[in-house]
Amino acid sequence: MRALIQRVKSAEVSVAGEKISSIKSGLLIFLGIKTDDSEKDVDYLVKKIVNCRIFDDSNGVMNESLIDQEKELLVVSQFTLYAETKKGNRPSYQLAAKGDIAEPLYQKFITKVKEMNIPVQTGEFGADMAVSLINDGPVTILIES
Repeated sequence: MRALIQRVKSAEVSVAGEKISSIKSGLLIFLGIKTDDSEKDVDYLVKKIVNCRIFDDSNGVMNESLIDQEKELLVVSQFTLYAETKKGNRPSYQLAAKGDIAEPLYQKFITKVKEMNIPVQTGEFGADMAVSLINDGPVTILIES
């Protein structure tokens, strides 16, 4: 499982021109799920992301987490995080889990974050989404389980 996390001042997701979710300051997470991922991967990533110290403390040092600063999350499924580009010019997505495997794990990820009392907004699984964001920093980190 891969999570590309971006620290944002704001972010929103639209489907068919209609805004379906938005956050103010927090993290935008693009979540990619691989064919052999499991709930163990979900547990690892949730713990890692919510405790990752990438927000500035009072001294301007990245030393505080999402939990410390009570920020929001916006989670967007993105199978293209598992694109293989070594051969040719057309990416292969063979490592990316199909919807019947990926969607339940995506939903478990969201549920586990909500159980930690963290405000969560989401994209629409499998939809063609427009994602808008204002980077903060910018700070972009790739975390893998």
